[in-house]
Amino acid sequence: MKEATGELNMTVVTVVAIAAVAAFFYAFVWPSIKTNILNSTKCSSTTSCTCTGKTCKCTYMDENNQTQEITCPNNNNADK
Repeated sequence: MKEATGELNMTVVTVVAIAAVAAFFYAFVWPSIKTNILNSTKCSSTTSCTCTGKTCKCTYMDENNQTQEITCPNNNNADK
């Protein structure tokens, strides 16, 4: 019976550890990944850009047909 209790305790510890890692990922890591994906999508859909150095000020048309000014990396910059 002692062995079964020990295995149950380890199972509970494992489940709690996995839940803690998942909560950390969704609370801290996922928002930055999601933001980077959205920004990358917006930068690839820009209509006009003015580049200086490593950044570009670009015009982006959102889903409501309203223009937004966004900052994108300068992919044509040779100083990378």
